[in-house]
Amino acid sequence: MSIIARNITKTFGAYTALNDVSLDVPAGKLVALLGPSGSGKTTLLRIIAGLEFADAQSGRIDFHGTDVTDFPAGKRGVGFVFQHYALFRHMTVAQNIAFGLTVQPRRLRQTKEAIAARVQELLKLIQLPELGNRYPSQLSGGQRQRVALARALAVQPKVLLLDEPFGALDAQVRKDLRRWLRHFQREIGVTTIFVTHDQEEALELADEVVVMNNAKIEQVGTPQEVYDRPASPFVIEFLGNVNRFAGLGHRLPGAGQDVLYVRPHDVDILREYHGKHAIRVQVQHVFSAGNYGRIALVRADTGDTIDAELSRVRLAELNLVAGDEAFVVFRHIRLFPAGAFSERDVATDDTSPAVVDAGRDI
Repeated sequence: MSIIARNITKTFGAYTALNDVSLDVPAGKLVALLGPSGSGKTTLLRIIAGLEFADAQSGRIDFHGTDVTDFPAGKRGVGFVFQHYALFRHMTVAQNIAFGLTVQPRRLRQTKEAIAARVQELLKLIQLPELGNRYPSQLSGGQRQRVALARALAVQPKVLLLDEPFGALDAQVRKDLRRWLRHFQREIGVTTIFVTHDQEEALELADEVVVMNNAKIEQVGTPQEVYDRPASPFVIEFLGNVNRFAGLGHRLPGAGQDVLYVRPHDVDILREYHGKHAIRVQVQHVFSAGNYGRIALVRADTGDTIDAELSRVRLAELNLVAGDEAFVVFRHIRLFPAGAFSERDVATDDTSPAVVDAGRDI
């Protein structure tokens, strides 16, 4: 079931939540709406669900070629999962899952035996086959979220929509449930959109990531595309740690007055000066616990901080301690003209940088 949203605008009084937003979601894909609070992602999800409506005479929502713009949520065939589960505390797990089936109109309602069979099928699908007689209070947070997903799927929705589905869970449960959801979605094949402000969650789970900011869509692409080729300064800053500074035009031909962005893992540290593009720094702090080392550096010429990430092997070779003098070179840089939203690639080594503009060497 494909989803098309066209020219959606939504205001709440003087506040604009969505400003002429358009989006295509391919059938069977898992798509993340990613952005900070107030970016418009939850409002867009609720409009797709039919829980909110766009401003009058604004936009259109199509489900697989059918215009559902004016349909209420109950007629769109949508399964919606909330952040805080919204399970009925007085009902068992099985009763919660069966709820949507038991309240269907009599002409559509299945027999009790068919409903019970559907519930057991879903309990197996969410890997909780023995917990049908328990109450929500007797489950862990991760188990409750699985039950909420099963309840949404019980009525065989055309589309599955999830609003911050892991927001109420601790870090380890979130990680485990993310893996499970990715496998689960592929198995059932239902078109799924989920809202998150967690960059790692979106990049790990989604087939496509929709990055939103200030009521608009900044970029749509695969996780690799939005991370490796960000379309704007906002995208590169929002998708993980990045060093941001200006003033290297004299070191990098073609950089000019552009704002430069360098991911910490693209910063290499040298013990000795090597090549005209190396920058003198002082080591401020070394954090060596974990899978890789994180080093905080200060530029000798400007006082700007530079964060670097190195492998444990490389860190051991350098044997850095706070106060040491060192030099850094950048393996890969992103350039954005100051105040603009276009960008350029700069792939560098310490002696002969190549600057790439829109796929051309300059």
